[in-house]
Amino acid sequence: MRYTPRLRDHGLAHDPFKAIVAPRPIGWISSLDPEGRLNLAPYSFFNAVSNDPHIVMFSSFGEKDSVKNIEATGEFVCNLTTFDLREEMNATSAAYPRGVSEAEEAGLAMAESAVVKPPRVRDAPTALECRLLKADRLAGLDGQWSGNIVVFGEVVSIYVDDRFIRDDRFDMAAARTIARCGYFDYAVVDGVFEIIRPKDPKMTG
Repeated sequence: MRYTPRLRDHGLAHDPFKAIVAPRPIGWISSLDPEGRLNLAPYSFFNAVSNDPHIVMFSSFGEKDSVKNIEATGEFVCNLTTFDLREEMNATSAAYPRGVSEAEEAGLAMAESAVVKPPRVRDAPTALECRLLKADRLAGLDGQWSGNIVVFGEVVSIYVDDRFIRDDRFDMAAARTIARCGYFDYAVVDGVFEIIRPKDPKMTG
């Protein structure tokens, strides 16, 4: 089959796009509003985009509380979402009124961050403390705002639970990281395999 995204002429009950670009890590974003009230929300359009410096991004459809808070305060935390925390993560996706703590509603304990004001999810195996670089409101080819806002942040401190450091590496299979796979489907990392990159041909004998 072939279809044109803007025409939505795929003839299916659901657009396959999100399931094709998958699995996607989930950015579980904690932020504070200017009054110090906590917001915690998961975003499945999330990823790392640079290793030097460490930069991450997430995309929000619409100016949700996370975006408003981050643009106002300049700080946020990306908490790792795991299988053990899947129900709590899902609970924080509910559309609560502004100022209501999703973490409290989901029964989640928070812990103080090292260098930014928003707290991290206490039981998340890792957390990336970030400061805002920029927030882009994306336009499509027609020049119209798509409704999507991409937030870029530089990671200024990283928390890792020592239990998940194995052989000098973070063991994501032990942490059981989860990812979004489109529709209402998720995947869990419970095993990994290694592939060594080929040598540069110019460096061989």
